[in-house]
Amino acid sequence: MRPTKPLPKSLVQRFYGWKATEFVENAAWYRRLATEGQRPRTMVIACCDSRVDVLSLFGAERGEFFVHRNIANLVPPFEPDGLHHGTSAAVEYAVTALHVSQVMVVGHSECGGVAGCASMCSGEAPELDREDSFVGRWMDVLRPGWEEVKELEGRARLEALEKQSVLVSLDNLMTFPFVAEAVKDGELALHGLWNDLKEGALEIYDAQTNRFVPL
Repeated sequence: MRPTKPLPKSLVQRFYGWKATEFVENAAWYRRLATEGQRPRTMVIACCDSRVDVLSLFGAERGEFFVHRNIANLVPPFEPDGLHHGTSAAVEYAVTALHVSQVMVVGHSECGGVAGCASMCSGEAPELDREDSFVGRWMDVLRPGWEEVKELEGRARLEALEKQSVLVSLDNLMTFPFVAEAVKDGELALHGLWNDLKEGALEIYDAQTNRFVPL
């Protein structure tokens, strides 16, 4: 028997509230999405952090963005080894099946995953270096970024590593043959962004200057 329990009453009430207002007021739109399928033009790769809401940042409607979230908004390199690759599967589906025209990788300030990577790489979190640490092995994706910022200190180092999580992901996206081909043919554009949670600011990576600039 699966050890599930009933939903908390607070969540049940929230659902009832949504159904009576948001759904009822937009029922035709929801039915259209259900019957006609999704046609997003943009894929968003963002962090699992509960404070990050890319849909709100851009005022996106349901069905507008194809969203994939994971620890520290990372994209691993192209590795067709027959194992389980959730992020790679999401990228493949977005690009080859949905034919999105944009992929946005969105990092953010105060990222716990990035902070964990910094602690692991600096020897302060040996538990993450264990082979059985799912978080640690996932954060190995960001080790090349650590090499770029390890000489910095304090908050400056963490912010730089947060932005490296975006850059490493952009670089890894280009290792996927179908992504590289779509970019080369002008059918797909990649964007790197970093969201300052405290200030509500958004920065975008400028490849010409190799830095993040405020929007």
